[in-house]
Amino acid sequence: MYLYGREFNLSDQQTSLLFAMYSIAQFFATPIIGKLSDRFGRKPLLMISLAGTVVANFLAGTATAAPLLFFARFLDGITGGNVSVAQAVLSDLLPPRDRAKGFGILGASLGMGFLLGPVISLIAVQRSLGTAFLVSSAIATVALVLTTFFLPETLREKQTEQNLFDLGLKELAKGFWLPRIGTLLLINFLVGTTFTIFTFAFQPYYIQVLGQDTKSLALLFFCFGIIGVLMQTLGVKLLTKRLSLQKILFLAIFVRSISFLLMPIVPSIYYFLTISILFSLFNSLVQPMISTLVSLNTKPEQQGIAAGLNASYLSISNGMGPIIAGVMVNQNHPETYGFPLYLAGGLTLGALVFAISRRSQYRPEAIDR
Repeated sequence: MYLYGREFNLSDQQTSLLFAMYSIAQFFATPIIGKLSDRFGRKPLLMISLAGTVVANFLAGTATAAPLLFFARFLDGITGGNVSVAQAVLSDLLPPRDRAKGFGILGASLGMGFLLGPVISLIAVQRSLGTAFLVSSAIATVALVLTTFFLPETLREKQTEQNLFDLGLKELAKGFWLPRIGTLLLINFLVGTTFTIFTFAFQPYYIQVLGQDTKSLALLFFCFGIIGVLMQTLGVKLLTKRLSLQKILFLAIFVRSISFLLMPIVPSIYYFLTISILFSLFNSLVQPMISTLVSLNTKPEQQGIAAGLNASYLSISNGMGPIIAGVMVNQNHPETYGFPLYLAGGLTLGALVFAISRRSQYRPEAIDR
């Protein structure tokens, strides 16, 4: 996305808005998709969401002007609730005791995407950067076909709603104050904001400051994917036998914050790779733990809206992070790409302190059913 924005002569600040466009649109749309999945079923909403991804990535790949690229990202955002619906599917299928493992496997499947995606993208961009979006559209088409013909409906009892126009925006406005899950939503918002401050600066720091190219960047993401898959399958299984879900979450956030602070200290590729490996070991555990805790503290008939709210607050944090980082950097002074990393590390430590201080408000045991 960063390099593609440069093809449209976008500045770093404009590219940060391109990153944010998707997430801001998703913030408003995801709880609506989650609410509708509680009302009409998981399968139809997942199909709609995937169809939006198909169309949006096709438009992005064929865009000839920046406004069309921005519109494509907006369209992808307002239909981008597929992960939250998939989480609701898991909550429908799995008993509470198995959800940490289930969300870990879902995280591992996303990790497989990070494993294969950069390799496929590296091949696709040999033709053009836009080709990567077209390939993404094709893969989403495959997912849409699989969902349409092979995924059964998992919602047993559809929510009866008197007001057809109640689409979950009320819960969106008061989400942070909801019993049990409100604190988790706020934690997700905080760590999501700091993480996307980091992600916006990561590519230009790697390329501009460390002097690397896109091929080695793709290989680095490939390694991240391998480590993420291992941690979200074997790692989650081993850690949950020894530590509570809360402690695993605290450990993962702590390692993430320290990694952010250490990365820009020494502008050496070997030093950076060492810290990146430490980072990738525990970073992949943050979202599965938060998603599991949200699910365990939510009633069965509200899993869709809870997953939607969780994804929605993560989305708005994803929209804020790039804007904050974009203001801090100056493409004429590459050393400024390290500033967002320091900020992300410090703020992540603050989020960790908050999470620990409020731990009594979100117990890992499931609520009475």
